[in-house]
Amino acid sequence: MKVNATSYHHAAATVCEWAERRESKYVCIASVNNVMEAYDSQAFQAVMNQADLVTPDGMPLVWGLRLLGQGEATRVYGPDLTPILLERAGSAHMPVGFYGGSPEALSKLIEVVRRRFGKVEIAYSYSPPFRPLSPEEDRGVVDEINRSGALILFVGLNTPKQDYWMAAHKGRVQAVMVGVGAAFDFLTGTKPQAPRWMMRIGMEWFFRLVTEPKRLWKRYLKHNPRFVVLFAMQLLGLKEFPGKSVSRA
Repeated sequence: MKVNATSYHHAAATVCEWAERRESKYVCIASVNNVMEAYDSQAFQAVMNQADLVTPDGMPLVWGLRLLGQGEATRVYGPDLTPILLERAGSAHMPVGFYGGSPEALSKLIEVVRRRFGKVEIAYSYSPPFRPLSPEEDRGVVDEINRSGALILFVGLNTPKQDYWMAAHKGRVQAVMVGVGAAFDFLTGTKPQAPRWMMRIGMEWFFRLVTEPKRLWKRYLKHNPRFVVLFAMQLLGLKEFPGKSVSRA
């Protein structure tokens, strides 16, 4: 699976350049979960590899990139990239939109964003139902996003749902779609974030497991050990993997 060696500065500048040109692009913020979902599913692998930018969200991917020769790779974490983009969007007068979350969470998010980022214009927000939209509903959503004038659309759904959604709407939604996952909940304080020291040593997954065991235990039990083994095999040249594993941004 493609992962770009990028940085907060580069990722934010790239997103804003695309937004200013009103290009339809999508950005995936990838963790070990994304990599292993891509390993298990060719369809999801295609979604990730066709993304316009894939940032390393977790430290294991940063370490992996560095071991593969990308020494300049740094973490680009969704909840930290989001406020950077909001600040830039406000300064550049680029309207933004939010797609995802419950109605209550989305309302709280908009309140927090308006309080913290007074310059930013929120042109669109929508909390989709917990079911697939009908073709008619989906066309309506796309029309509303495009009419709103939002140039950056923050997509806050779970992986792989948000990544599939962005890929399916590239070329239709005239905005840069950024899949920020749990950033909505972290920015509003709905869910706690791991301490920074745990993030630095790559143990954020453990903090999230402790705080959300019922939702996450199967994911981490299935994906984390396999990632370590498979990456070690790739690094040692014991297994060939199709396509690119690393990409310079």
